[in-house]
Amino acid sequence: MKKREPLDFLKELIRKIPFADELYWYLQQANYPPPGSFSLHRVEERLPQWCKEATKARQTAKPGKKVFVFAAYRPWMRQMTLTGLALAGLGHDISFGYLPYTTWQEEEDQSNLKRQDAHIEKSLELTKPLLQLVPMRNLATGKQLPHEIIEKLEELSLRDVKYSLLREDVERDSDLYRLRMKRNSALAKAALTWMENNTPDVVVVPNGSVLEFGVIFHIARYLGVQVVTYEFGEQHERMWLAQNRDVMRQETDQMWDVYHDKPLTEEEWERIKKMFSARQGVDLWENSSRQWQKTASQGEEKVRAELGLDQRPIVFIPTNVLGDSLTLGRQIFSKGMTEWLTRTIQYFIDHPQYQLVIRIHPGEQLGWGPSVYEILESYFENLPEHIHIIPADAAINSYDLVEAASFATVFTTTLGMEMAMSGLSVIVVGETHYRKKGFTLDPNSWKEYFDFLVNLLENPTERNLSKKQVEQAWIYAYRFFFDYPRPFPWHVQHFWKNANKWPLEKVLSQEGRSKFEDTFRYLVGEPMYVNEA
Repeated sequence: MKKREPLDFLKELIRKIPFADELYWYLQQANYPPPGSFSLHRVEERLPQWCKEATKARQTAKPGKKVFVFAAYRPWMRQMTLTGLALAGLGHDISFGYLPYTTWQEEEDQSNLKRQDAHIEKSLELTKPLLQLVPMRNLATGKQLPHEIIEKLEELSLRDVKYSLLREDVERDSDLYRLRMKRNSALAKAALTWMENNTPDVVVVPNGSVLEFGVIFHIARYLGVQVVTYEFGEQHERMWLAQNRDVMRQETDQMWDVYHDKPLTEEEWERIKKMFSARQGVDLWENSSRQWQKTASQGEEKVRAELGLDQRPIVFIPTNVLGDSLTLGRQIFSKGMTEWLTRTIQYFIDHPQYQLVIRIHPGEQLGWGPSVYEILESYFENLPEHIHIIPADAAINSYDLVEAASFATVFTTTLGMEMAMSGLSVIVVGETHYRKKGFTLDPNSWKEYFDFLVNLLENPTERNLSKKQVEQAWIYAYRFFFDYPRPFPWHVQHFWKNANKWPLEKVLSQEGRSKFEDTFRYLVGEPMYVNEA
């Protein structure tokens, strides 16, 4: 055992003194966050102007709602600070709950967390007349959690592990699971206590599906408090938004009920056609920040020759990114995407009269963790010649594979909707937004899945959608890309660029309100899709 020095005992003794870490930070490092933590200095520099504009707007605003907003980790801290100030400027009473964590995957030094809390409070001090700061980590409580909440936290913590490792085959018996359960439970107790004592009208939280954001969502739902979740896709100045739902599930039923009978205008048809063309190629489209394909289309014949595909029927499977919030928890009858893929591959191993092409999602190159390609390799060492698994970094345009395919089966990828737009039959096995919208095959069991698969393989006439189904897919795609996302000025991934283009003064002006005010109303729980069609 290592001998402990007298200085070690002194340090431990000092740390036990209440507020010793915070006092040290104020006296010695008041202008700096603790080592390894994030800084809000850039936000602090903008606060005088932001607060001035929010205060000015608030003077003429009608009294609004009691709104609890929550943020954790630097990108969401800065985005929610400005969003909270905008809501305050619109007349709402804002309580801003936050956590000081830098990472969700590792234990953090308690001393540094105390000092980071102090840094955040000092950086946001100017907001206090407009935002009630609520440091959630400091709300120590011995409150017992209801069994219903504990079950939700266990499910959420397991999802956090999958999200962190980008794997589905994870166990509860791990240090990461225990860390996530510890943090999620502590926040649940604090949030439950605070919401019961302060009774907000509405809770606003990013994502709502994973990490601490999921905790806040579940506590609000448990208490029956209206909760609004939001996230951002690839479009600038647009946000996904859901009321009393996890926005990452992209539940579009309410929108589709309003719009499904409304035909597209010529201008709308032209717009969705241009977007679809951009997604097939290597071009950026309008306000999108994402290039969907890295390789230009070479055509069906080129991809057939490159992969050695012959005239046997081709079943195409484009995968999702494992661990993505849009993938986790979307299984219907399988244990997850991995089991569905492995069972499908096993079926085709025994049926060499058909060809199977699996394209690993190119987006894996932007993340971390193992590739689905590597995971499938671990299950199947030597696949027969009629089964092809294409790595994420392969210089192949996915839409060339769509052109070659007889039909497709997917988990939740948006490419499934786009293949229906191309007239292909698509079997959808995951809970995705376009499932059961009238243009896909939607099994609810393994038997139904294999029945659909066999029927399409053995009956070529069943593989093409009707003209009406194809048109329905196009109409739905337009509504999903252009009506489901709401106009919003500050994208979390492009925050400073957006904040410069849309300063708070401009957002709260007549010009900004005409563009964004409806979204801010929906953000605090006002009904959506009322008289929109």
